[in-house]
Amino acid sequence: MIVTRALADVTVAETLPPLSYDVSATTVVAGALATRDWRPQHHDHHFATERNGMRDIFISAPNQAAWFERYITDWSGPAGRLGRMSFRMFDSICAGDTMVFTGSVSVVETDEQGCGWVGLEILLAVGDRTCTVCNARIALPTGADDNPWARHGERWQP
Repeated sequence: MIVTRALADVTVAETLPPLSYDVSATTVVAGALATRDWRPQHHDHHFATERNGMRDIFISAPNQAAWFERYITDWSGPAGRLGRMSFRMFDSICAGDTMVFTGSVSVVETDEQGCGWVGLEILLAVGDRTCTVCNARIALPTGADDNPWARHGERWQP
């Protein structure tokens, strides 16, 4: 079932449902290929372990960005429009890890143009290790007649 979340449905401190995903070598390599990241630490086990001292090949930053976007839009539904996102990586996510996304709502507001915004704080962990923290701002409809995807120019100020 697809959920379309509206601004009125969201409250500060609301928690997003967790997303857990078992990372395989295919997950790492496919993400690197999709983002055109040809660096060998994302597809060559021997390079990653012997030259870089890593446990295995690991997810690239653009691949992580895509996973954050998926987590956010799974929660918001198709009407949600990502305005901004930033993240900081602290540890690598390797093939064989299970990554878990958790998040909460930090801000619910409407800007001067009438666009509804939700601030999200997201944590990406593997076991008890915090691997990445993310802050995002996503526009949600303020009512039945509002569509963040239809906003342009002055009406869209992410």
